[in-house]
Amino acid sequence: MPKKKLKFTRQHFCALTTAQRQVIKEIIDNGRKRKHNLLEVVQAILRITRTGLQWRNLEGAYPPWPVVYYYFRKWQADGTWAQVLTALVRKERQRQKREEQASAVAVDSQSVKKASFISLETGIDGGKNVNGRKRHLAVDTLGLPLALHVSSAQEHDGQAGVELLWQLEQASNRLTLIRADQAYSGYFKDCAQLYEWSVEITQKPESQRGFVPQKGRWQVERSFAWLNFFRRLSKDYEKTTASSLCFLQLAFIDMLLARVPN
Repeated sequence: MPKKKLKFTRQHFCALTTAQRQVIKEIIDNGRKRKHNLLEVVQAILRITRTGLQWRNLEGAYPPWPVVYYYFRKWQADGTWAQVLTALVRKERQRQKREEQASAVAVDSQSVKKASFISLETGIDGGKNVNGRKRHLAVDTLGLPLALHVSSAQEHDGQAGVELLWQLEQASNRLTLIRADQAYSGYFKDCAQLYEWSVEITQKPESQRGFVPQKGRWQVERSFAWLNFFRRLSKDYEKTTASSLCFLQLAFIDMLLARVPN
């Protein structure tokens, strides 16, 4: 007896709610008539981020993968993903009864292994024995991302972390305090003081083993832990750090969309 061929429809996959669609549509839709629905393109990109699908393996229920990939690159280049993420962060802060802009942030980095055949902007983090790239993140007290950067794993936290500072300046006019560990006590701290921000260095005692929550900094560790739910981020599969950064933005966009009230 021949096997029945499965047909996938959009109902098989998690669809965006009306409220979620409205948040995204306000940024990506310029009113032009198009052959493919841009919101369906967004859903396809979020599915790839969550499941780790290869572009060519995208199900037929979505627009053709070359179309999806085209918009992924287009919105990466023109900063659309950054705009969507910024809008969602502000909406979530308002929902949590916070000021729209943060006054304090925590910064840290995470080294991740690279996938095979990835050679651009990679290196070895000798302290963690990881060959790949390093994700740098600045979050507010809710764990929401205000600045993101991806570098070679061999680059020192304090050097690469400076790339977060200009983003923080754009993200918040109220910022006064940055919490960080010992790796940010030198060059990074000096650069932050040029913005008239104070840098609070906290470090767990050397006698303590394992993860120890530190006041004001555990939120950034939790934000890195949230990324474990996205298979595309289990390693660095991207040829360029620009694409790596883009998938970081998409992971946080996916998480924040889930918090948009219906």
